[in-house]
Parts: sequence; C-alpha cells; structure tokens
Amino acid sequence: MRCQPGRRNVSHRAVRCGRDAPSPMGSQAAEGARSRRPSDDSMPEAPGTESRRLTREQLFTMAATASINFSSMICYSILGPFFPSEAEKKGASNSVVGLIFGCFALVNFLSSLVLGNYLTHIGAKFMFVAGMFVSGCVTILFGMLDKVPSGPMFIGLCFLVRAMDAVGFAAAMTASSSILAKAFPNNIATVLGSLEIFTGLGLVLGPPLGGFLYQSFGYEIPFITLGCIVLTLVPVNMCILPKYDSVPSKDSFWKLVLLPKVLLLCLTIFSLSACLGFLDPTMSLFILKQFKLPAGYVGLVFLGLALSYSLASPLLGFLSDKLPYLRKWLLVIGSLMTAVSFFMLGPAPVLHIESQLWMFVLMLVLLGFSIGMSAIPVFPEILHCAYENGFEEGLSLLGLVSGLFNATWSLGAFTGPTLGGFLTEKLGFEWASAIQGGWALLTGLVTAVFYITEATRRSSSSSLRNPPGNNEERSHLMGNET
Repeated sequence: MRCQPGRRNVSHRAVRCGRDAPSPMGSQAAEGARSRRPSDDSMPEAPGTESRRLTREQLFTMAATASINFSSMICYSILGPFFPSEAEKKGASNSVVGLIFGCFALVNFLSSLVLGNYLTHIGAKFMFVAGMFVSGCVTILFGMLDKVPSGPMFIGLCFLVRAMDAVGFAAAMTASSSILAKAFPNNIATVLGSLEIFTGLGLVLGPPLGGFLYQSFGYEIPFITLGCIVLTLVPVNMCILPKYDSVPSKDSFWKLVLLPKVLLLCLTIFSLSACLGFLDPTMSLFILKQFKLPAGYVGLVFLGLALSYSLASPLLGFLSDKLPYLRKWLLVIGSLMTAVSFFMLGPAPVLHIESQLWMFVLMLVLLGFSIGMSAIPVFPEILHCAYENGFEEGLSLLGLVSGLFNATWSLGAFTGPTLGGFLTEKLGFEWASAIQGGWALLTGLVTAVFYITEATRRSSSSSLRNPPGNNEERSHLMGNET
C-alpha cells in the first residue's frame, strides 16, 4: 500500500499504525513528543509520499533481503528429503532426528532474543552480513558429516553444526526484518509478503534439488554447492546493502512481551512454526513408507506447501496493509484452516478415510495458504500494538519486534520436530498430525475469543464516553448559536 502524494507526517503515522489521527486538543502534546525523538532514529519517508518510485536504497534493501530469504530457506529445506534416512543409517532414531532438527530452532530462539535486543549496538548491516557468512560456512561443514563414524560422534557433531548454523541464521534474519521495516514503514506487510516469494522459492527448490543432487552425487555435494552459493552472496550484500544507524531506545523487551495482545500473537507464531516444524522429520518418512515414492520424488511433494505459501503471500500482505481491520480475521481463519489441513493430512484415524497421495498434496497446498494467512499479518500487528502502547519508533523497536518474532518462531520450530518425532514414533504419523492440528485449532479459537472480547470492550467504552444524548445536545446548542 502506498500513501497518496502530499500527505503530511501526522496522517502518514496514523495510517501506518492503524490509529486515528491526533485530535486538535492532543496535537501539541503529540508534536512535542515527536520533537523529543532523535532525528536519526526516525522512520524514513514511506515510498509514495514524495514519489511513487522506489528509491535506490529501497531496491538494494529488497535485493539483499531476497537473497537471504532464498539462500537460507534452500539450505534449511534441503535436509527434508534425505537427511532423516541418512541419519537412521548412522544410528539415529526418529526421536534423535527430531532433536537434530529442533536443535537448530532452540539455538535460533536464544540467539534471536539476544541479537534483537542488541541490534543497534552491533549494527544491522554487520549483523546481516556476518550471519550470512557463518551460515554459508556451516552449510559446507554439514556436508562433511558423512565422513564421521556412526553413533554418538555423528549425532554430537550434527547438533554442534546445526547450532552454529542457527546463530548465523538468527543474525541474518533478525537484521533483515528490522532493515525492511525501517526502509518500508508504511507498507511493511506488502513488502514482507512479496519477499516471501523468495522464501517459498527456496522451499520449493530445496527439496527437489537436494533430492536430485543426493541421488546423483551423494551426501556431500548438495551442502557444498549451496554453501558456496551463500558465500558468494556475502560480498555482493556488503556492497549493495545500505547502512542504517540508530540511537538505542530505552524501551524494554519485557515490556513488549508482556502486552496481552503481543502474547496472543506470539502464541499464533508459535503454533504456525510448530506445525511446519512437525513436518521436517516426519513427512518424508511417511511418504516413503505410505506411497512408496523414491527420494527424488519426495521433494516434489513438498512443492504443494511451498508454492501455495509463496504465491499467496504477496496478496495476503497487500490485504494486510490495505485493510488493516482484516488482520485479526486472517489470523483466526488461517489457524482454523491449518487445523483442518492437519486433521486431513494423515488423515486422522477417527475419520476412517484412506490415505491417498492426491489428498495428501491437496492438504499441503491448503496448509501453505493457511499458514500465509496467519503469518503475514503478525509482524505489522505487533508493531501496531507497540505503537498503541507508547513505544518509540525507530530501528531499536524494530530490532525488538524482529527478535521476538524470530525467537517465537524458532521456539515453535524446536517444539514441532521434537514432539513430532516422538509422537510419530509412539503413535504413528496419522495420530501425531491430528494432535498437531488440535493445537492449531485451540490457537484459532483463543484468538477469536480475544478479538471479539476486545471489540466488545472498545464498543462499550466508546458508548460511555460519547452518549447519544450528548451529541444531540451539542447539535442543538450549536444550532441555537447560529
């Protein structure tokens, strides 16, 4: 969404935050509060206020973010088709494979909290480039693990290398989200949604490319190839990514986290991430056993989820920016659709429906769309809530929000594969996916109750402040004066 030319700063701020414009009585106080903010920490002018064209810095920022979205997701998703079976050959059980996937997310969770809090001290550009460099190096190291002896040595090094990769990933993604929100303050959901095309592209290409390279050249080549691609992008981003400076804010991380709406949004992020993480160690093994597909074709099944997510994200981001009041319903409907998808993915044994490949792929397509519905509006909704509660605008707040988003997502990505591997081993994929769907259902219902309660409370307080009789008396008095 772009602002109309000629719109002033007050209107620009009101549109972005989803708030009403300041009243005449409060305008002087609002202007005084704004004047006390450091000038170099203010949000840049949104594209469209002066010109409808993107600036050079904005184009470079989008290019850099697209590169990290694509490279990180292709490196992350490459494991799905063949690593679980390869790890089993090395003596790792389903539960241990789930922990290896989950280890990445747990370290990412802790790293995101720290890095988001110290973003302005470290520097957004340095954090971005350094994280990308670490991720590329560690991806190459992961390809060397097949040379390690089976058993505890292999498992221990898998945990170590994944943990190092998680630190690099957390640094790059936390800096990336903050820089994007700084460069596109008025249409962050649209830009995030558009760039999710590259996230989806990485998820789309990762599994089939990994499966093909694995079948053709063995275990090492997929990781070495992709690690070298990531390292090649590092000097490119050092040259094109603009540098954003900021003054550290006094706003507390815990002050943001303990806001009731932010806690609810974190629950939504956690639920979505846990659902996606559940599929990492379990789905490929289920497809191999249930549908008897070769490893190369398993990657193609992953396309259903990734394609639907990446194609739907730009539209969902545009709707989130253009019609902010729809965000709450996108969150609710997305969670409920995610629950339905997981109930039918097995399908759940209580439904007594035979599992078929076409239905499995169809549920993955629905799952990708539903996760996009819930995930895309979350970041601007957290920002909106922070602005409503008096947080100062600037890169420092964006670092807090980005760190919180990535940390919560990572916590779900740890819980999903860890619990998913355990439940699949004990109960089977059908029951495990149904239990995962129940979590998404609970999240959707809690979110719906919260927003309905909030709307009712606001309507009641508005009626108390502005009784109908007062408006009639005011109109009558104004008529007498004229």
